[in-house]
Parts: sequence; C-alpha cells; structure tokens
Amino acid sequence: MRHHRFAIRLFLATLATLTTLAACGPVSIRAAAPVSVRLDRAVSPPEWALLQRQLLATNTAACREFFARYFDERGFLLCVERWGGDDGPDDAIENCNDWPILHALGADDAVLKMYKHAWEGHLRQYTLAKTVDVPFARDGMYYKEFPVTFDWVHNGEGLTVFNLQGLSDPADIRFGHRVRRFAGFYLNEDPGAPNYDPRHKIIRSLFNGSRGPLMRKATGLDWAGDPIEIANRFSLGHGERSYQEMVEHFQDYNDIIGDHPQNLLATSLALNAYLLTGEAKYRDWIFEYVDAWRQRTIDNKGIIPTNIGLDGTIGGAVGGKWYGGVYGWNFSVKVPQTGATAHRNTHYLGHTGFTNAYLLSGDDKYLDVWRQQIKAINAQSKVIDGKKMTPRMYGDNGWYNFTPGRYTSGGLETWYHSMKDSDRSLFPGNSWVAFLDGKNPNYPASALRGDLERIRSRVAGSRADTTTPDTRLADDPMKFNPASVGSLIQLMLGGIHPGHRGQVLHARVRYFDPVARRAGVPRGVAALVEALDDTSVTLSLVNTDQLNPRTVVIQAGGYAEHQFTGVKQGTLDKPLDADTLSVHLAPGAGGRLRLAMKRYTNRPSMRFPWDRD
Repeated sequence: MRHHRFAIRLFLATLATLTTLAACGPVSIRAAAPVSVRLDRAVSPPEWALLQRQLLATNTAACREFFARYFDERGFLLCVERWGGDDGPDDAIENCNDWPILHALGADDAVLKMYKHAWEGHLRQYTLAKTVDVPFARDGMYYKEFPVTFDWVHNGEGLTVFNLQGLSDPADIRFGHRVRRFAGFYLNEDPGAPNYDPRHKIIRSLFNGSRGPLMRKATGLDWAGDPIEIANRFSLGHGERSYQEMVEHFQDYNDIIGDHPQNLLATSLALNAYLLTGEAKYRDWIFEYVDAWRQRTIDNKGIIPTNIGLDGTIGGAVGGKWYGGVYGWNFSVKVPQTGATAHRNTHYLGHTGFTNAYLLSGDDKYLDVWRQQIKAINAQSKVIDGKKMTPRMYGDNGWYNFTPGRYTSGGLETWYHSMKDSDRSLFPGNSWVAFLDGKNPNYPASALRGDLERIRSRVAGSRADTTTPDTRLADDPMKFNPASVGSLIQLMLGGIHPGHRGQVLHARVRYFDPVARRAGVPRGVAALVEALDDTSVTLSLVNTDQLNPRTVVIQAGGYAEHQFTGVKQGTLDKPLDADTLSVHLAPGAGGRLRLAMKRYTNRPSMRFPWDRD
C-alpha cells in the first residue's frame, strides 16, 4: 500500500511539473532512441559542396595567420589599451568575431582553441587596464570579468564571442561560471550591480554593468576615455583628428538615466544562462522584461519608445518625450570635424529582446510588436522630389530624416521566425530568400565564392598593415579579421547571421560529429539547406571524401528548439519524433532529405545531442 501511495504521489508530481512547464513555454519529451538514415548512392561532388569545404579550410588557415600576427602568447591583443566609445575593450575581442560560429559549423579545432585563448587573455588584459581620469574604470576596465558600466552598443559588441561559445563548448567550467555571473548582474543577484528595477521592470540607466548603473548625466570624458595623443599616431574610426574632437563627438551624449531599447540586448545573457542550466528564473526574467517593453510599445501607438523614466513612465527621464534620450528617436548630433549632422538612433537593437523571447515561447505576440512598428512607420511615408521617402527619426516637430525606400528594420527576421507569406512584405527581396524560393539557383556558389574573396582581401590587408603595437588601437585589426561565415550560416544552417552585438544564433538546423564528439559537420561533409517553410526543411548532404564513410547528426534548431516529425529521402518516408536525426554517408555519397518538423516546441538547450538524452 505504501508503495502504491508513493507511485500515485510520483505520478501527480510529474503531472504537475509537466503542466507547469507547458504553461511557461515549449516542452516536449525527446525521443531517447536514435533514428538514423543511410545515404549510399555515390554522387559527383557538386560545386557548392567543394566550395563549402574549401571555405571552411581557408577560414581556418587565415584565422591562424591573423592570430599569430595580432595576439601574443598570453592571448593579449597587441595594441594600446583604452576605455571609451571610440576605441575600447569591446573592440579588442571583436577581432575574433564569427570564430565561434566558424568552429561550430565544422572548422578545425584550432579555431576553438584560438578564440578561447583570446577570450581568456582579453579578460585579463582589460581587468589590468585602468583609466586615470574616467572615474568608474580607475580600478580596471573590467570588474568580475565584465565591463564596469557602459552602454549596450558596446557591451554587446564585447560579448559577441563569449555569447556564442556555448555552440561548441557548453561544458567549459569557466564558461558556466561566467554565464551565471553575467546574467546575475541583471537579475540583481549581485548587490554591487543593481542594474534592474523589478518594480518598474526597467534597466535603470543606459550605462550598466558589473559595477551597476551610472545614475548621473554622462560626460564626454565618460564616453571618450582618458586623453591620448592622436596626430601622426592613430587613425580613429570616426575621423577625429585630436582628443578634443573625441570629447566633442560625445558632448551631447548626456541623457543616459532610465531605460532604452538597446538594453534589451542584456536578455541574451539570461537566455544563454537558461540554455545552459534550464533554470526557470532566467526564462522568467526575459519574459518579464520583454513583456514590459512590449506593453510600452503598444501604449506608445506601436512605436518603441527610447526612454523610460525611473518611475516606469514613457519618457519619464527626459521631460515626457518618448523619443528622447541618448541614442533615441531624436538623437541627431553634430560631427565636430565636419559640422555635419549625424542621426544615431539605436532603437532597432531592441529587436533582439523580442526574438529571444520568441525562441523561448514561439509566441507570435513577440513578432507582432515589431511587425506593427514597421507598418506604423511606413504609414508616415510621403513622396519627396518624386521619390517615396520614409522617416527614420522623430523629434519635437514630428517625423524627420526622410530616406528613400521603406523602413524594414527587423523585417527579414520577423518573416524568418514566422514563416508567414504575409510577412514577406516587411523586407525587400534578397538573393538568399530568392534561392530558398527556387528562383536563384546560382546563389550558393556565388555566395561561397564571395566569402572566399573576402578572406583573400582581408589577409592581403593584414599583410600590408604597417601598424605597430604602440600605434595600433584595439579596433584597427578588426577590418582584417578574416572569418567569413555569412554564406555558411545561410546555406548550411538555414539560419540568419546573429550580428555582432552579443546575440544568440537562430538557425533551422545544426550539425554534430558523433565520432569526434564535437559540434559541426565531420571532415569532408557538406550541407545545403535548399528550402524552408513553417513545417519543414529540405537539405542536401554530400560526403566529399571518396575514401571514408562519415556520420553526421542533424539537430532541429540552433538549440534543439524544434522537433523532427518525419523524414523523406527517395522512396523512404519515415515518421520521426526526435530533435535529432543521424545520417550515415558512404564514401562519396550524397542525397536530399526533406525533414518535417514542429518549430519552437522544445525547451532550447546548449547541450550536445548525446548529453541531452
């Protein structure tokens, strides 16, 4: 009887847990038994497959050369270390942008080793680097291995490499500690970093980080960093010719108190923590914060506001102006060296928060808020000098900075996630989407060749670079970073490039090598996503190795957020109920698979397929 009662209690507890999980987001019971398909028919390796393998190999060789040129044995970037928005800590590690994805696609393990070495060196280098005049960085530009306090244009850039490390190395212990610590800065788990106000559901300042929010007006010094020699030594990215012009560049960057859409980039930290740990607190915080921004946008007639006051009101820190604040809808400033007006509205960075929430939920409400904003702004279009123009800015006198064409920010991403035909009008046509529609068959080869040329050009630039470590700023080598993955993300993963502001990867499929026990396609294997719709993905696999068989595991989604429901290959038509499919390829073999799927039905996870089960 006692055992009977225990069994009943266990059943009820399990039922309650599943009910709770279902209420909080996608949940599925993943199939424990592996499902496999064999491809035995030899094929002549198509051009795209050979180019893809060449691009993976060339990327690796070029990254090796770049690393040897610009990093030392400690993993330190060979440059002059500075704080600031012109050149700062974030720029240093950006020199390894796209390396994590490159490895996760199937590039050599040397790529993983190099960017991890660079990341460890970077944290040490900028913890040791200190300011003299900028007050909050005098004890180190990093504290607890995180920026002390800065805006998310720059915080996000500096986290681009780290936030994608989990694609290849989720089990790294130091990575796990940092994922939790960094997210904790925004869940108020660190008493020294009260960045988030849970009552008003705001991040309290545009400047935030491991030492908390900056709760005063920012100065040109805060943004520009300590005085530095410019003439005949450095070439600054914004064209400043003197330190005075650097300060003047930021002289109007004052109104930072209160929340701004770009702070939604911080949700990627919590998302990574959830992908790694599965702890509900991270998911719940994302929903809480994004839902608050969603409601503000609805309340503001469908346009995301660019300032939320400390009392939670729209425009509350800038005289009630929903469009105010640094990087706001009316943030037009003068370029000191030319006198020209520059429009620096970064509201679009908030889109990341909504796509992060969508990855967790599959709830269209997170897409619709951006869909409606696109429509609302395009409704302001008018014909000027015979051309249809659409505004990009809003100020005291209404909409301004009319620009040719439609407003399309976030449009491609909205369609990609929704897969609704009605969302195609949100963005202009592009070559990749045309290929997916069967209208641009030459796109794979041309895109892959384009990335090969990009690598050649960047390596040539690096070899011609005459800067020395004492005449080189952190962002100077960035233009020579050879990693080129845009075509590979689209063609191999059916995904969209995550950008360089610390976002996660959104992809229809990913690949794993079960023999080498690593992320990415095995050696010799090439993959091409040929079509996407709401319920399926069509892809071709080719083993370019004519001597050896290969096995590849296909995962449904970048983080197993999808579930395969069936596979068709030739005469094979087999039902599935799994988040992975194992494919065995004979030497030189290839074939096309149509994989039916339910999207956004699983709890996403960084864990490799063999670790999830």
